[in-house]
Amino acid sequence: MTDSDTLPRENETRQDRVSRLNEAILRIGDSLDLKTVLQEAVVSARALTGARYGVITTVDEDKRVQDFVTSGFTPDEYRQITDWRHGWRFFEQLRDLPGTLRLGNLPAYVRSLGFSADRLPAKTMQGTPMRHRGEHVGNVFLGDKEGGPQFTSEDEEVLVLFASQAATAVANARTHRSEQRARAELETLVETLPVGVAVLDVGNGRPMSLNQEACRIVDVLSPSRDRSSCLLLKAITCRFADGREVALDKLRLGLLLRNAETVRAEEIVLSAPDGRSMRLLVSLTPTRSADGAVVSVVATVQDLTPLNELERLQTEFLGMVSHELRVPLTSIKGSADALLRSAPKLEPAEMREFHRIIHEQTDHMLDLISDLLDTRRIETGTLSVAPEPAEVARLVDQARNTFVSGGGRQAVHIDLPPDLPRVMADPQRIVQVLNNLLSNASRHSSAVSTIRVAAAPDGVHVAVSVSDEGQGVRPEQLPQLFRKHAGAGGRDQSRQAAGNGLGLAICMGLVEAHGGRIWAESGGAGQGTRFTFTIPVAEKAGGTAAGAKDASPPRVSAERGERPRILVVDDDPQALRHARDALLRAGYVPVVTGNPPELSNLVTTHKPRLVLLDLMLPGTDGIELMQNIPELADLPVIFVSGYGRDETICRALELGAADYLVKPFSPMELTARVRAVLRREAEPKRFVLGDLAIQYEQRRVTVAGQPVRLTASEYELLRLLSVNAGRVLTPAALLRQLRGRRNAGNSMAVRTLVKKLRRKLGDDAARPAYVLTEYGVGYRIATPDDPSSV
Repeated sequence: MTDSDTLPRENETRQDRVSRLNEAILRIGDSLDLKTVLQEAVVSARALTGARYGVITTVDEDKRVQDFVTSGFTPDEYRQITDWRHGWRFFEQLRDLPGTLRLGNLPAYVRSLGFSADRLPAKTMQGTPMRHRGEHVGNVFLGDKEGGPQFTSEDEEVLVLFASQAATAVANARTHRSEQRARAELETLVETLPVGVAVLDVGNGRPMSLNQEACRIVDVLSPSRDRSSCLLLKAITCRFADGREVALDKLRLGLLLRNAETVRAEEIVLSAPDGRSMRLLVSLTPTRSADGAVVSVVATVQDLTPLNELERLQTEFLGMVSHELRVPLTSIKGSADALLRSAPKLEPAEMREFHRIIHEQTDHMLDLISDLLDTRRIETGTLSVAPEPAEVARLVDQARNTFVSGGGRQAVHIDLPPDLPRVMADPQRIVQVLNNLLSNASRHSSAVSTIRVAAAPDGVHVAVSVSDEGQGVRPEQLPQLFRKHAGAGGRDQSRQAAGNGLGLAICMGLVEAHGGRIWAESGGAGQGTRFTFTIPVAEKAGGTAAGAKDASPPRVSAERGERPRILVVDDDPQALRHARDALLRAGYVPVVTGNPPELSNLVTTHKPRLVLLDLMLPGTDGIELMQNIPELADLPVIFVSGYGRDETICRALELGAADYLVKPFSPMELTARVRAVLRREAEPKRFVLGDLAIQYEQRRVTVAGQPVRLTASEYELLRLLSVNAGRVLTPAALLRQLRGRRNAGNSMAVRTLVKKLRRKLGDDAARPAYVLTEYGVGYRIATPDDPSSV
């Protein structure tokens, strides 16, 4: 064959390959479905090169193998390669190919990588990466050319050209899939929004599409449940906030939309002919094409009915409070007027009766105000309880006595087992819960019925129940009983308008603050109601709660026989509730407040073991409080703040903070840090530095074994310095902790006290061994491992 015959044949072959390549590219570009594109690509790659097997793998943004598509494998061969234990590792090894790889002996190459090759059906292979705009999107692998010969350089050239075009198709399919997914997510979001969304025609103002909430609004207003916009436009009257009333079909909404006006939060009332109406908050936003023309308008419509209900509940609540306060005020006013007008004519017994009425009604008003304050504390998360080990029988008996002495008409039958474990309860608060439940039972029962109080162990809790024989509650109303002033269907209709008041809502808040729960049960109308709440069981002597097998609560205070109390100071109600719940679950007794002026009194009253103090507080900050409140002097303080800057943390720790916790934090981190600080505070029983020894429990100080007699102020100064060993304390800080605020500015008193203390310790003022001076700052005692120590 001559050269003149060979050249046309080669050209014809190249043209045929180009033609087949173009056909393959067009075929894989016909679809935007990623799976279809990948399958067409692997089939086309085999056809172009005459390969028996084909594999395409794609990679995600993190370069991990994502899709694995094959062609040409029999079911047994496919199962064999997918069961190959080295399969994914092998393809990951080939993932980062810098260019085309052509292998005449595939099994030998696989074994050279350290993998077994017994599952590979192919003997030869060529592969190349797929790249789109410089980004690696996957790889194409072909195995065993039909007829036996190895892959040629021409096959390689065709594969590279095909791979570049296939990468574009894969990238387009991925983009389409992402857009489809985003669109589906957006449609789901719009469909489930609690706000109505409608797309309106700019020509006639009629809705082209409505989401679920918009359909509900149309259903409420449409007189025939027909969503036809024509019927809706003719039937509905629109009343604006300025008083205008216009029929919806005469509003010429289309003209408004064509003017491309944006309406923000326009309040309107839509009224149907049969009297139904709905107050709505409407916003209109035009959407424009690339040339600026308005193509549609998106309307958002918010049903204000829940707001109306909230306003109704607020009005109802104010009415209830006004009514409840008016009754005792009327009695007090009447008794006071009678005393003022007729005092000379009244008998002593009559005067005492008027005074008794004033006294009782004043107490009643105080109880109402206390309920209101408790409700507010529950809502803001600032309700504090101080649990301690208590006998359930004693709490129940105290509540029964209060109920009877307060005029309770019904008999109270108490059924408590003799072996009931003690509970961790704030006695005053749990008695308040029982009083509210007894009063509630009395209010909804006849005078001749019996109220029953029972209790029984319930795991690591004790369940206490109060049952009445009253009118009962419908089952669907039971979950609503603990809502503030919720109506109790099936109960006394005279009380239904005002609801159940605050008593049951307060009961729920108090029980949950103890770490328990409360619920109601009733068989229905006329079958009475039973309220049950749980309280955690107190520790046994061995350190575990009754009924708990693996409990590990915090160490009980040896001095007070109760769990450690933690004072939490934060003006954020959510943060207070988060910290309180975490401490309760960990077995601590949280005392919470959002009012910084209460801090001093709470420390004195509750005697906490540790203080969680927010850095930023209304009108002050935690560092300022720590410096100015002497009651914090002997307490470890953990600062809690959203500020995580190093200088803020360093400043807090230098001023004596035990730790610093950055928001947001997990309950586990909070309780772990609290335990660590309490453990550190509990450890020092003795301090030794050279010849100096301090035994804190005995308040005994010795130097070289010889006792040193110190005054109370001298010992307190030495104790403060030693428990803060290694930390510099300023004269002002020492004086605040020693004497409070009254001598805060007299640093000379501290210098005099340090001079006397050094003399008694035998410390040389020129070269002190124990009490060291940091000039211009303050004083410190070195730690035993400090190079400056003795």
